[in-house]
Amino acid sequence: MKALYAHAAHDLRLEPCEDAEPEPGQVAIRVKRGGICGSDLHYYNHGGFGSVRLREPMVLGHEVAGEVSALGDGVTGLAVGDLVAVSPSRPCGDCDECLRGVPNQCLNMRFYGSAMPFPHIQGAFRETLVADATQCVKANGLNASQAAMAEPLAVCLHAVRNAGEILGRRVLVTGCGPIGVLTILAARRAGAAEIIATDIADTVLDFAKAAGADVVMNTRHSPDGLAPYQQAKGSMDIHFECSGAEPALAAGIAALRPRGVLVQLGLSGDMTLPMMQVTAKELTLRGSFRFHEEFAIAVDLMRKGLIDVTPLITHSYPLTEFETAFVIASDRSKAMKVQLEFT
Repeated sequence: MKALYAHAAHDLRLEPCEDAEPEPGQVAIRVKRGGICGSDLHYYNHGGFGSVRLREPMVLGHEVAGEVSALGDGVTGLAVGDLVAVSPSRPCGDCDECLRGVPNQCLNMRFYGSAMPFPHIQGAFRETLVADATQCVKANGLNASQAAMAEPLAVCLHAVRNAGEILGRRVLVTGCGPIGVLTILAARRAGAAEIIATDIADTVLDFAKAAGADVVMNTRHSPDGLAPYQQAKGSMDIHFECSGAEPALAAGIAALRPRGVLVQLGLSGDMTLPMMQVTAKELTLRGSFRFHEEFAIAVDLMRKGLIDVTPLITHSYPLTEFETAFVIASDRSKAMKVQLEFT
């Protein structure tokens, strides 16, 4: 069996990986599709992000779907041949954070393809993956490319849940990569009355418009484009900041009305906050990190046809063409979501 390892920045290698048989409570999965995420691109382009750096070869990937090929003892509810989306979220269930009901903040999280701990948590870009049956959500009725989108959609569902009441609210989304566009889809499904979306690339703004944004604006071409929404004390109820860019954060805070809610999804390192505005407008700041129970909800919404992720999947490449896939995925003018085809 082979897996896709990151050794350092711009050093990916398709190398042999030890095969394993499912133990009790586990299943073996023949991986069919894997989506390249922003964190995968950070490892590829920079060898990590912030203080998180590659310190040993690590299998990349956490957005995967495939077919069950073998069942361990005691597994029920799944059968050989089932298409499953595989959640990369593996909290321990025993630490203080798990026991108080926030498993996404697990102190011993084993999240696929993460260099945060050392030894690193190996990822899921491998031809055969052995996973706990509890990680697998049956996705029959979808295709593998759609099922592999469950992870990023779950991230956005978690963010929308963190925002509180969405119904009838005016929503601003800054940053329209895959997470931003999926957040637009999730916020629209949750009943947002109006959605304004910003980015510095026209290509991704086209996806935002197609996903349901009422107004899209390129803030590189129109740096004062949000000015009408910043008048008086602001007019937006909720700001989903998906870019990780300080100018977008500051512009969104200026557009929030008093007692508005900022939900920060974008990860790019520390940023300076305009604390006078935050204090004077009594804003609520909420981080949103990963997900847990939202993963199964994401699959269910896709299976019911309530959220369509298919337009976001712009490119797919055979696993052997991983270098081309990562180069294209790094180019926002060409790609939204790039996936690897494993079989």
